[in-house]
Amino acid sequence: AEMDKKEMENEYAQFAMQYDEMKRTIKNDSLLQRLNEEQNRANSLLAELKRVKSNDAAEIARLKRELATVREVLRSYILQVDSLNRENKSLRDENTLVKAQYNTATTQISSLTEEKQSLTKTVAIAAQLDATGVSLQAQNKKGKAAKKTKDIKRFVASFRIARNVTAKTGERRVYVSILKPTNDVVSKSGMLSYENTSVGYSAAKSVEYNGEETPVTVYVNVGEMLSAGTYKLYIFVDGSMIGSSSITFSK
Repeated sequence: AEMDKKEMENEYAQFAMQYDEMKRTIKNDSLLQRLNEEQNRANSLLAELKRVKSNDAAEIARLKRELATVREVLRSYILQVDSLNRENKSLRDENTLVKAQYNTATTQISSLTEEKQSLTKTVAIAAQLDATGVSLQAQNKKGKAAKKTKDIKRFVASFRIARNVTAKTGERRVYVSILKPTNDVVSKSGMLSYENTSVGYSAAKSVEYNGEETPVTVYVNVGEMLSAGTYKLYIFVDGSMIGSSSITFSK
């Protein structure tokens, strides 16, 4: 919405500039008055747009419709100016300048479109979630911290999904993958897609995310004997790895 609003502001500004350029080539008082009125209208709509908040969808939609009307009116006046300028060589030369200015405005609008596409990619990156305060703990059968691998009955992955106002809200599926020192997955439960490949995960949990910081705890039961070494935790959401941690056992 912010990008749409910015693009519309630039178009309104360019249209107002076009009217100013056209007025320099016109001697007809009646036409000058109408051009002034349309230029004032474009400037007035631009001022309205700048006051509107990006999340005011109704006003943004109304001003977008107004923009289409302003664009059509501008085109009609360009045609009228061209017709008048063909009657006089001097005015015809000035008309060339008007067309050049219009082409410049069109190029600038095209450039803004490319910038919008680039910003869209940037926003997509900004919308990715991030996990903070990531920790991996091992517990024994009593739920206490396990000091030896032979006592581990489950792993506890805890973290917080960071606040992100650009990310979509709603239910999100969170996957945790715990790797043994041999890089095998602990208590493998299934596969998920990550960077054009499939990786195994240890457990998954559905989390309701509303854009604010959200604490998450995921338990992974262990039904096998584990060896000493470093166990690595990776957290995935929406096909992206959002956090990691590790824990090491000497025996």
